[in-house]
Amino acid sequence: MSNKNAEQGAPKNNNTRFIIVLAVLVLGGGAFGITKYTHAQHHEETDDAQIDAHISPVIPRISGYVMDVRVKDNQVVKKGDTLVVLDNRAESIRVTEMEAALEVASKNLGVANASTTASRANVSSYEANISTADAQIEAAKVSLKRATQDFERYSNLIKDHSITQQQFEQAEAAKLTAERQLQVLTDMKNAAIRQAHAASSQSNATAQQVSVVNATIEQRKADLENAKLNLSYTVITAPQDGRVSKVNVQLGQLLQAGQTLFSVVNESEPWIVANFKETQVSRMHAGQNVNIHVDAYPGHDFHGKVSSFSPATGSRFALLPPDNASGNFVKVVQRLPVKIVFDGNDPKVKELRAGMNVDVDVLID
Repeated sequence: MSNKNAEQGAPKNNNTRFIIVLAVLVLGGGAFGITKYTHAQHHEETDDAQIDAHISPVIPRISGYVMDVRVKDNQVVKKGDTLVVLDNRAESIRVTEMEAALEVASKNLGVANASTTASRANVSSYEANISTADAQIEAAKVSLKRATQDFERYSNLIKDHSITQQQFEQAEAAKLTAERQLQVLTDMKNAAIRQAHAASSQSNATAQQVSVVNATIEQRKADLENAKLNLSYTVITAPQDGRVSKVNVQLGQLLQAGQTLFSVVNESEPWIVANFKETQVSRMHAGQNVNIHVDAYPGHDFHGKVSSFSPATGSRFALLPPDNASGNFVKVVQRLPVKIVFDGNDPKVKELRAGMNVDVDVLID
């Protein structure tokens, strides 16, 4: 009889325990669901986020052979520090050539100026000769007029034998001499005019030559500055403060202009790029507080703020952006990059490295 009662009591106890366990699970699940729902109403989270930083590539501007490498892997450098030195002998020779070319151009300018001065002096001399010839011509005209009048008077007197034949011939000779003298002076004036025109043309040419030489000097100055600039490029310096990446440069290596050697990473001001789903950003805006958890520091809480939003989704910046107008279309939720900056009073921020994974939790207002 007692065994039968025990068998009847066992199912009741099992049912009671099952109900209790079920009730605990339901209550626990409900509490968890309510907690998650309440949290979701005031937070937006994503684990698709990484730390980013300013990464400046070190790139030579000219080609050359490596003479010296003054940095090692992961070395901290300051802006302007010398990283790599190239062989500068060819550039030094080029600078010397350009300095000599500039000196020659400067000497040519002196010669051109002297020629211009001489040409202008010749023009003035020829113009003075013209003025002198004009005065002589006027005097010759007076002499010719007087000789002509004497000749005409003697021509009348010789008819009635009032003068001798010799006197008449002297008057005739004086008239011819005066005419010849006037012609000679006129020819001399015309020659002086032609010489003045030629000297003026030469003066204009030499003046233009001065302009050409001045332009040549400016060109030589530019060539010299360019040569000096190329010489300065043989010393490759750090573009910013930061830490050097792996240095893939060897002594004697030929570097090409535009070749990326290594990078300098600025560790002082990292930030986060979090890729939120497009359905998450409707209530997000700049200035909202963010809780940050970095995988490398699981026991430390970082804090920051939403800084800005990308102007386009990440797929738009892909090397091969999707073309939804071709083929079959499958809707995919897009992600929008959001920039998040750290609070500046956390010293551990400087220990973070670009590329680290983080979880971000944005507090929605």
